Amino acid sequence: MQPLLKVQDLHVHYPINTGDWLHPQTTALKALDGVSFEVAPGESLGIVGESGCGKSTLARAILGLQSPTRGRVLWRGEVLNEMEPAYLREKRKELQIIFQDPVASLNPRMNIGEIIAEPLRNFYPRMAAVQIEERVKGMMQLVGLLPSQLNRFPHEFSGGQCQRVGIARALILNPRLVVCDEPVSSLDVSIQAQIVNLLKDLQKKLSLSLIFIAHDLSVVKSISERVMVMYLGKVMELGPREEIYTQPRHPYTSDLMRAVPVPNPKIERSKMDLSSYGDTPSPLGPPSGCVFRTRCKWARERCAADVPALRRLDGQAQVACHFAEELDLQIHSQK
Repeated sequence: MQPLLKVQDLHVHYPINTGDWLHPQTTALKALDGVSFEVAPGESLGIVGESGCGKSTLARAILGLQSPTRGRVLWRGEVLNEMEPAYLREKRKELQIIFQDPVASLNPRMNIGEIIAEPLRNFYPRMAAVQIEERVKGMMQLVGLLPSQLNRFPHEFSGGQCQRVGIARALILNPRLVVCDEPVSSLDVSIQAQIVNLLKDLQKKLSLSLIFIAHDLSVVKSISERVMVMYLGKVMELGPREEIYTQPRHPYTSDLMRAVPVPNPKIERSKMDLSSYGDTPSPLGPPSGCVFRTRCKWARERCAADVPALRRLDGQAQVACHFAEELDLQIHSQK
């Protein structure tokens, strides 16, 4: 089966002025540095990593909101970042996004009906008003909102309800892929579960493909079939959910797993905090070789000299670590 989305060696570098007016100097900030993966029809891919690892930049590059420095984004076999603007605009109907802040992403001057209908009016300007209202009301019911709330404004809704409005707006054009850019990070835990369950139900009903970006591994586990772990613009590990969560092969993935809170004080006290490995290096000057080596307890000379390739071991997961086979037991023995 042909993948719906295919990302090939994607780089996004931002030129940053690191000098002064007398000695101008430009340095490349490597937000993405060679990211490759695929998304199959109907699949849910979770992307996790610390803040600043390039998750949101990747989302914008996939949707064509950010031009890559190098690499390709293929949508159903066509290269998105090489399309003419008019043709790309038509493709945008098939790719939509749900934003992190549900309140800030909604126009406070528009009522809920207008917000949800806005994509229809942009892409189908000749659609009758009656037909638009029917589509909007049907979508509101699908996401758990009442059609009678059509004329209310965002400030009259809770954060969870506003996110439902954002989901309805993203789905009104019947897209095939939805990028969820940390859609529950600003919501209460109980509301997070409701939104995640809603997205899972909608994925099945509408045969959607999802890219779910988050820093909360427990949330990603509940919705994703595959998981991709990122660090400083690179992919550290990529594979099936169960394999990643039960048998992480990269030291960084293992550290992230240990950092997940457990409702047991004894276990929490015995766990090693990720902060004990030091701060994340600046993407303006990432470490040579393996970018994680400055925080890795098992780093060796080769880690500083060679960039590890993303490779498959004995399972289905791929890992970017020179010594993954040797470190596997050591990593698990300290859980």
